[in-house]
Amino acid sequence: MKREATIERTTRETSVTVHLVLDGTGKADVRTGIGFYDHMWTLFASHGLFDLSIRAEGDLHVDEHHTVEDVAICVGQAIHEALGDRRGIVRTAHAYVPMDEALARVVVDLSGRPYAVFRAQWHTPRVGGLGTDLVFHIFQTLAVHARMNLHAHVLYGENDHHQIEALFKALARALDAATRLDPRRGDIPSTKGVLT
Repeated sequence: MKREATIERTTRETSVTVHLVLDGTGKADVRTGIGFYDHMWTLFASHGLFDLSIRAEGDLHVDEHHTVEDVAICVGQAIHEALGDRRGIVRTAHAYVPMDEALARVVVDLSGRPYAVFRAQWHTPRVGGLGTDLVFHIFQTLAVHARMNLHAHVLYGENDHHQIEALFKALARALDAATRLDPRRGDIPSTKGVLT
């Protein structure tokens, strides 16, 4: 079966549609109205080999917060829905990714129990149209709605663009590995027999 999901979310602040194919080829078509955010989700799809379409219209005349948050909600929900009962998945994985002087590590457990730990220090308040203070919020929101344990850490770096890019690439590679189906496992990857 094709592991995919389409999520739609409409509020008074945003209208978002996300389509995700876990077993894709890295195709991305992302339009949020925030150029740097589009860039991050595009490279997420490419490095995770996910097919990802995002359409978002939000109240950018206010600021980018609502659009950024609602996109992360929808991507998280799409991951959760596409995984189904998570039968046969590898479940846990990690990735280290460098970006010039920056190095990021992301570790995930698709346990069904959401939790986020995030460690990064920013040197600027914004990268393009994205406030750096929102990066933690993106990862936390994604963890909650994908129902995964997510630890993200910038080990070192000076350029915020590089640090954020390394984080998204590491997230993509860790999720690619964790969502893979292991042919040796036909059951739920837990000694309890359930993921909650």
